[in-house]
Amino acid sequence: QVQLVESGGGLVQPGGSLRLSCAASGASGFTLNYWAIGWFRQAPGKEREGVSCISSRDGSTYYADSVKGRFTISRDNRKNTVYLQMSSLKHEATAVYYCATRLSGGTYNDFPRRYAMDKWGEGTQVTVSS
Repeated sequence: QVQLVESGGGLVQPGGSLRLSCAASGASGFTLNYWAIGWFRQAPGKEREGVSCISSRDGSTYYADSVKGRFTISRDNRKNTVYLQMSSLKHEATAVYYCATRLSGGTYNDFPRRYAMDKWGEGTQVTVSS
């Protein structure tokens, strides 16, 4: 069964940077290349919110207003991985970050509606603190 696996989280000081990765595992030959991939985050006591998404067709990207200009989403099809480069991190970025998709397609059009996603990773913790 296909799984999404996030990595790259950790503790970083305000103003610092982190790069998160989302990779697929569990099914030989499965590739993320055919699916749009979205990044969500959930802070303690808050709802899960969509942060960024990258399409599979033409590499179009979406960013929430709160991260525009500071986060960059990208994909490396050779490595079957989607990245979220986060810079100028603020305290409010502290959250568990998840990558997600909808295997039947339409992820990019429906992003950031979290209920539209049907495949989620288990998340990676990002803590911004001095």
